[in-house]
Amino acid sequence: MSITLYHVDWCPDCEVVRQKLADLELPYEDIVVPDSRSMRKQVHQVSGQYYVPVLKDGDLVLTETADILAYLDERHRTGGAGAAESFPSQDRAIPDPPGDDDDHPSCRIN
Repeated sequence: MSITLYHVDWCPDCEVVRQKLADLELPYEDIVVPDSRSMRKQVHQVSGQYYVPVLKDGDLVLTETADILAYLDERHRTGGAGAAESFPSQDRAIPDPPGDDDDHPSCRIN
C-alpha cells in the first residue's frame, strides 16, 4: 500500500503531517494542490471535501490532522502491518458545493 498526501506548502497543519511522515521515515507520494479550495478537484475526488491535509493509504482516507497523526503513529508502531484495517475509517459527509469563499486560499485551520 502506498501513502499519498494532498497538501499546500504554506499550511501549518500540512507541515505537521509532512514532518511526522519524515520523522517516521515513511515513503509517500507528495501532491501539492492549488491554494484555492475550488481548484482542488483531486482532493474533492478523494475525500469529498476541499480542505487539506488529506492522507490516503490504500482505501483509507483521513481528512483531520489529529486523525492523520494518530494513524501514522499507529502504522509505525505496527510496522505497517494491519494498521489501516485497525484504524476506524472516517465517515465521508456529503460535500457542500463550492461556495464564494472557496476561491480564497485556505487549509483546515483558516
